[in-house]
Amino acid sequence: MTMTETQKIAIITGSARGIGLATAQKMKQNAIQPVLVDYDTQALKEAKELLGDVLAVACDISRPDQIDQMIQTVISEYGQIDILVNNAGIADFGPIEETDFARWKAVMSTNLDGVFLCTQAAIPYLKQTKGAIVNIGSISGLRASTLRVAYGTSKAGVIQLTQQQAVELGEYGIRANCVCPGPVKTKLAMAVHTQDIIDAYHDAIPLNRYGNEAEIAAAIYFLASEQASYITGQTLSVDGGFEATGVGLPALRS
Repeated sequence: MTMTETQKIAIITGSARGIGLATAQKMKQNAIQPVLVDYDTQALKEAKELLGDVLAVACDISRPDQIDQMIQTVISEYGQIDILVNNAGIADFGPIEETDFARWKAVMSTNLDGVFLCTQAAIPYLKQTKGAIVNIGSISGLRASTLRVAYGTSKAGVIQLTQQQAVELGEYGIRANCVCPGPVKTKLAMAVHTQDIIDAYHDAIPLNRYGNEAEIAAAIYFLASEQASYITGQTLSVDGGFEATGVGLPALRS
């Protein structure tokens, strides 16, 4: 695998598709070498074929042993880690009374535990490079919504964890920030959102549209880059103004 002496290495979890893949593409476009990490081996293979000369590592980030092996694979290949994008996550939507502990734990194990474990494993190498961490939260971690008791709580935890990382790791020159996407027009979202839901989101979002994966990737890249060299401990909502509306009723804007 080819890289220049000054090229940065960015680990991106959950990068076989969606926002993670878009972020890997954005990194590569800007001369940062992405490392694709995902548990879906077939999707990971397809993503690697799309991006070309990249390292792809199969890893379930809810498993500490697999995370340790993934980090060592990256170090063996490149000898450094400059950026860690904790993007991998799972969604489980359902009423509180129907969310049993197994469902709750599955969401927490990936969405929150995975962020903690991946960061912890990468810290020794991020210290060497004064690296950057970008965690992917969600607008659901900032404002409550129906059917998101596990998902929203996990993402709220990611936001707090980001601040903890920033406070504790800043003395080593490591920055940690969080991107919270609002509704994003992904294949998955479009497959499960009815027209009524799509219309409701358009009405509730000041920009009157869904975001796209490239727009989220651009925010992630910015926070990981030297352009954000004095930004740490921050949460950036990339949501078309959705959070800013609070409980604002679309009817009042008519």
